[in-house]
Order: sequence, then structure tokens, then C-alpha cells
Amino acid sequence: MIEIKDLSQSYKNKQVLKDINLTIEKNEYCALVGRNGAGKSTLIRSILGLQLVKKGSITLGGFPNSKGDWKKIVSYLPEKFHLYPHLTGKENMRFFASLGTEEIDEKKIEEKLKMVSLWEDRHNQVKGYSKGMLQRLGLCVMLYYDTEVLILDEPTSGLDPLGREEILQILKSLSGKTIFMASHHMDEIKQICSHVAFLEDGKMTKYTVDEFLNEHLKGADYK
Repeated sequence: MIEIKDLSQSYKNKQVLKDINLTIEKNEYCALVGRNGAGKSTLIRSILGLQLVKKGSITLGGFPNSKGDWKKIVSYLPEKFHLYPHLTGKENMRFFASLGTEEIDEKKIEEKLKMVSLWEDRHNQVKGYSKGMLQRLGLCVMLYYDTEVLILDEPTSGLDPLGREEILQILKSLSGKTIFMASHHMDEIKQICSHVAFLEDGKMTKYTVDEFLNEHLKGADYK
């Protein structure tokens, strides 16, 4: 579903990515792992077409990311998703649903809000939501679009253990999805991912989770 070939990227005369090759298969859950500053954000921005690809190619679901067709099959959850604090949870959902090409599906909004345990809070203004609730609402918006590929940038960043577990349980409950997820936490990677794409010194190596644990710091957060 995601194929990266010979991708190189530079930033301020510094080469950040060096001939990256990576394939993520359909229905695969793959974690993107690397130290701070390793280039994870650059890679994600390149995949999403937010940063011009200077060398190499990226396709999503067979569509080149230089064209718009891939946007029909991909949803992205940034580390800090911009919600509207003076709108309620449901109003935020209806706003983002209205950005799609189809009419707002009220039943789907209800279904997704229940999936992330926010249905009871749907009429509360988002400015009163906890960080965990905000993250679940951002995930809910992404799930509303029901795309095949989900790209998540540190989806549990800053959450307490309970909030992290809530996000992980939602992701584990999904079916028929391909997930590419940046994360520092090996415990959550072990829970939901089958593979690790490890970025170090601008180079990419793909492992199974067990292979990665055996070769690197087993069981520790990779920061």
C-alpha cells in the first residue's frame, strides 16, 4: 500500500534521508522508529506530499503521491490535531465530515464517536476535553473517512497510561486497515505492530518486531 523507492531529502544543506527504500503491505501495521531528529517527520511529510520529493518516488495504493488520487485512500493524524475548542465534539465531527465529497453521514458520526468512547460527551465543548479525549476525537475524525491507509504521528504522545491504552485498544480493534505509525514506545509497538521501519543516520532498515527487539534495546522506549 505504501512504496518508497530511493528517497533522498535534504534540509538546510544537510542530507536527512539517504536512498530510503520501504514497502508496507496491505493490512500491515508498521511502526516508524528513530531517535529525535532522525528524520521521521521529514519522511512522513514526504509521504503526504507536504515536502517536495527531490530524489526518488513514493506511491500510496499504487498512486504517485505527486498526484491527488491517493488522498481518497489515506488519512493522517498529526501529533497535534487542530480542533475547534468552542465547538462541541459532535460539531467538530460534522465540520470535518463536511469537508468530504459526500453528504454528512450522521449515523457514521454516531458510530465513530461511540467507537472512541466520546458519544456521551458529544454535546460538550472541546475546550473542556482532556488531552486523551482530544486525541481520541482527532482519531475519530480520521476514522470517519474510513480510508484504507492510516498514517499516525505519535498518536499517544503526552498521554497518561490510561489514555495511551485507550488509543491502542481502538487501533487494535480496526480491521482491513494499513497503519504506518511513528512511535517512541516499544511497549505499544509490541502490542499492535508486526514490523518496524527503523531510521538511523538517514538510512532505513525494516524488521519484524521480534528482529528489532533482538538487535536493539529490548523492551525499552527508543528515544
